[in-house]
Amino acid sequence: MAEIVYEDNHLLIAVKPPNVLTQSDATGDESFQEQLKAYVKEKYQKPGEVYLGLVHRMDRPVGGLVAFARTGKAAARLSEQLREHRMEREYLAVVQNPELPDTADLRDFLLKDEKSGNVKVVPEGTTDAREARLSYTVLERQENTALIHVRLETGRKHQIRVQLMHFGHPIVYDMRYGQGERGQSIALWGAVLHLDHPTKKERMTFTSSPAVAAFEPYQRTIENFLQSVKE
Repeated sequence: MAEIVYEDNHLLIAVKPPNVLTQSDATGDESFQEQLKAYVKEKYQKPGEVYLGLVHRMDRPVGGLVAFARTGKAAARLSEQLREHRMEREYLAVVQNPELPDTADLRDFLLKDEKSGNVKVVPEGTTDAREARLSYTVLERQENTALIHVRLETGRKHQIRVQLMHFGHPIVYDMRYGQGERGQSIALWGAVLHLDHPTKKERMTFTSSPAVAAFEPYQRTIENFLQSVKE
């Protein structure tokens, strides 16, 4: 059963496990959205189709906080927050090559290959390319890796993975854009989510500690970081 972080009549925040689709696609595999619809239907004994609007996506291999709207009004308001960057998504990642600047802003232009599904960095002005922006801060370095805190400014497909790979610091265990390993989940986690409640208008902050083995050497730093976010 999914970990439910927050739930009321308008909003549902839950922790998506790694390697689960956020929403259905051509594979036919059960999605996180479908799992949560079944949960809502059973808990509240709702007849017929359950409404649960997905506000933002998350790559299949990645785990972490995902927001869903339980009403159409909430979906519209949360989507507006996302467009206006009032909904803030922050990630933790473990990257290779720990000698990277303490902090940096990355700006690239990304283009998706429709056949392979891969995304690559291309020159500005390339047809159909989309601007991607993020910032990061190093939280701790170890011998071969570093733990970083990533703030998304745009929400492009595979954005964090592609930008960090292009920057020379691919994410640990990224099967698609780095060097993966069977049985190991990518070291990228949706750890912090800030948003305004769609009806109460209250500013809300949610946190989630990564449930992935690659983060274990950094556990104390992660705990301290998440505690500072809550405060």
